[in-house]
Amino acid sequence: MDTESHESNLDEPPLAPDWVPLTGLQLRRAGVRFDAVRVDGSRGRRLADTLARMTGGNPGPVVEEANARRAVYFLVPAGSTAHRAWPDGVTRLAAGPGHVSYIPVPALDGPTWPLSWRYRPVTPEHLVHPLLLRTALQEQEWAYLT
Repeated sequence: MDTESHESNLDEPPLAPDWVPLTGLQLRRAGVRFDAVRVDGSRGRRLADTLARMTGGNPGPVVEEANARRAVYFLVPAGSTAHRAWPDGVTRLAAGPGHVSYIPVPALDGPTWPLSWRYRPVTPEHLVHPLLLRTALQEQEWAYLT
């Protein structure tokens, strides 16, 4: 084994998942690699930070938007949003019979305005856990009601 080449690989940053564009931003079809749950405004940002606390700082990929509704997109496994009740104000971006949704995905670096990563993807397979997301949403609603 060539230990010198192995050691130099340790210094390289991890490769971005192949669904992350190299530059700019792209729309990805829901249901292929992932679906998304969108929560708008400061509620979405608080939710992302709550998930980060619950997961030791690694909630999975979360994209935020700087304009319009200031949407926050939680990338979850494909098909995981169906057949579940979601609170008011939550939008599911998924694919189904006669229905297609697209999810905005920014590059890791460079100009991507109005999108950016609130929490970057770590590996292609690591996505936001939908049960944790729902739990955090319910906790957020309960805190609002009390």
